[in-house]
Amino acid sequence: MTDKKLKIGEILVAAGLIQEEQLQQALKTQRQLGGTLGENLIRLGVLSEEALLNTLSEQMGMQHINLDKVEVPSSIQRLVQLETVRLRRLLPIGFEGKRLVIGMVDPTDLSALSDVEFQSGHSTKPVILSAVHFEKALAFFQTHGYGTVNLKLQGEKATGKRVKVEKTLESLLEALVSWKGQDLHLSAGAIPSIRVDNEIRRLSLPAFKPAEIEQMIHEIMTPEQRRTFQDFKELDFAYSLEGVARFRCNLYRQRSSIAFTARHVADSIPSAAELGLPDFLREYALKTQGLILISGPNGHGKSTTLANLVEVVNRERKANVITIEDPIEFTHRHKNSNINQREVGNDTLSFADGLRHIFRQNPDVIVIGELRDYESISIALTAAETGHLVMGTLHANSATASVDRIIDIFPGNQQPQIRAQLAESLLLVFSQRLLRRANGPGRTLAWEKMGTSLRVRNAIREGKVNQMRGLMQANTEELVSIDWNLAEMVSAGKVKYEEALKYADNTTYLNDLLKVRGVFK
Repeated sequence: MTDKKLKIGEILVAAGLIQEEQLQQALKTQRQLGGTLGENLIRLGVLSEEALLNTLSEQMGMQHINLDKVEVPSSIQRLVQLETVRLRRLLPIGFEGKRLVIGMVDPTDLSALSDVEFQSGHSTKPVILSAVHFEKALAFFQTHGYGTVNLKLQGEKATGKRVKVEKTLESLLEALVSWKGQDLHLSAGAIPSIRVDNEIRRLSLPAFKPAEIEQMIHEIMTPEQRRTFQDFKELDFAYSLEGVARFRCNLYRQRSSIAFTARHVADSIPSAAELGLPDFLREYALKTQGLILISGPNGHGKSTTLANLVEVVNRERKANVITIEDPIEFTHRHKNSNINQREVGNDTLSFADGLRHIFRQNPDVIVIGELRDYESISIALTAAETGHLVMGTLHANSATASVDRIIDIFPGNQQPQIRAQLAESLLLVFSQRLLRRANGPGRTLAWEKMGTSLRVRNAIREGKVNQMRGLMQANTEELVSIDWNLAEMVSAGKVKYEEALKYADNTTYLNDLLKVRGVFK
């Protein structure tokens, strides 16, 4: 065990996170009090748990997982004996494809994976798990039993009822984070509100006056941002509140007064397991050429999914990645790849301007925050045809509607050429929705897939994409309907039937799928 502890210590020293003297002090404390090296470094105040996890993740090329954002089914727990969980300080989380994801407090203890693979009968994928979350999990098992109920550590403070909110922007943004909300909305004459699990909740404050909102927002804007807003009446920008979080902000005018929206952006990029992303997405992200579209309505996690795919490239490829975003949400650190993030307004004038010169920047991967105009889509298609991997988000209600939206943005006389380009370059359309969980706070992912195949390419080329909706009901490898995904979630108890109905494409088909699964008799 000493070698393993020293290995983690050497990683932290090499990364410049701790000094050799601090390492030796922590090892001495560890011998006296027990626990992991990381726990003792945190106990001594040498570093924070977040810094420890981020550094280990970066240096070891291994994801770390937040148990507050994951529900571990009882069936997954039963794959590994509780004795092994306790002794090895690890936890089965779920599956990515055929691999069992294992959260490990000591990610260097790879011999523990042999025990897990023998017990479970599955190959494994290790991820880093914080000691604090592991202890919370053990306490949960002591109360509720191991392998009997789903593990859920979502904080009890998620309702935000105990949070005292004051009439300042700082307090409002802190409430947004504390409530685990998605958006803060400020509008003159309206009570401030927060969107939690896609529902608007009013705060216990009086309605704001126009001058109050204007003064509050102007204090966080730069002079250049104020001038831009004055000229264009609209402004997108990013804002960081020290010690709290980062936010994607939009400022606009309504009825001659200012209105403001702030979206909470996570500090770290969630793992695929935390997001509930299927394993095939990683395989597409590692392809070297073609177009990947992430589509869905606003506020349903497209940007987060895209950031996760960029992080896959960052960890597992040696590539030059250039992103164009408005604004930059997740900040990527250079790992095996170079990640060059350009923000519209600060680093380039527009998506189209940034893309117009992108080929001279020698990219392997091009990431477009949102495909929204004729010129950007045209350049993206050309790039995907000429040896680049292009990934971007698109506002559309389904995988097939995403293809139609791209084609329809072009004049009629250009559409045959665009259909031909898209048929050759498209790798995947991944359309997603976030649904309210059946039990507890938070939302869970439902998706549909349209991958490339001969019949998909022919349908695009011939303008018959609408026929793909019927073919999706066959649930083939390249065509998966969201209704199939919704049926799986309802039958597993993850979402309620009424919630699934809101996002179903074909209610009759969904009901038929549920009957087959024994939900309806």
